[in-house]
Amino acid sequence: MGTLTKSGIIDQIVLDTGLSRKEASDGIETFIEIIKGTLENKEPVSISGFGKWKVREKSARRGRNPKTTEEITISPRSVVTFSLSNVLRARLSDDT
Repeated sequence: MGTLTKSGIIDQIVLDTGLSRKEASDGIETFIEIIKGTLENKEPVSISGFGKWKVREKSARRGRNPKTTEEITISPRSVVTFSLSNVLRARLSDDT
């Protein structure tokens, strides 16, 4: 099985619900924009039974360029982390 893409999700919504491709696409685009906007505001996004996205701040730190071994400073930045819900974790564990 390959990677599930946005297009694949839209196709599956069309098959499962009978919505038009445009309706499914618009719904997915809206869903993604809501999540992006919430994360841009540094607020967590939690979907019961699935998981939680959270923005975490990383401080500046020293690193090393692997090609030249020169020491560099890695600038501070925001990263998004995802934590599985216990429900999804259990489902994934049962399938292995």
